[in-house]
Amino acid sequence: MNFPNTLSVLRIILSPVFLFLFLSGNDTLVVLSFFVFTLAALTDWYDGWYARKYGFKTQWGQFLDPLADKILTSCALLSFFFYKNLNPSFLGNDSLISFGVLIGIIIARDIFLTLMRSYKELRGQSFKTSMISKTKTFIQMTYIFFVIGFMAAGITFKNTLLYQATINYLDSDINYYLMLIITALTVGSAIAYFFETSTDSPKGTL
Repeated sequence: MNFPNTLSVLRIILSPVFLFLFLSGNDTLVVLSFFVFTLAALTDWYDGWYARKYGFKTQWGQFLDPLADKILTSCALLSFFFYKNLNPSFLGNDSLISFGVLIGIIIARDIFLTLMRSYKELRGQSFKTSMISKTKTFIQMTYIFFVIGFMAAGITFKNTLLYQATINYLDSDINYYLMLIITALTVGSAIAYFFETSTDSPKGTL
């Protein structure tokens, strides 16, 4: 296994570690979860850069890298869902579509695309990651990074004005609408994949 693929595996391993730390209920571990997520997210950038620079692109790596991204973002979003069940004001008021439905749509999309990718590769067909999907992943990870970062900052600076500011932000409805946008982008990337696949495949079949 080459170095970029090793980093992808590390990202997969760190995903449940982050989930455990974030939901531990221990302030120190929640802050630690921020650094674990940051490290995992950095491996996503670095393994791609390393593979391109040193020519380590492989079919296995092209499958493993986006899979690791999906596992990391899914674990993070699930942690938000479970945390919101305990703290309903977290990430705003989900009065339009429940937060759980939004999370379910995103994870279902990732499972569907992973299965479709596996099916195409078994048939010897290529399945490249589109620009809209890369953009979607970047926006998801950036959003997650800031949510966890604000939580870590609030815990670190408890009993200060910064703590109250982070609480006000994390409980604001802007987070819910950001999740709506991210979900719409996620669905859009799945639709784009469908049309790209239909165009590239013989007789419009997958």
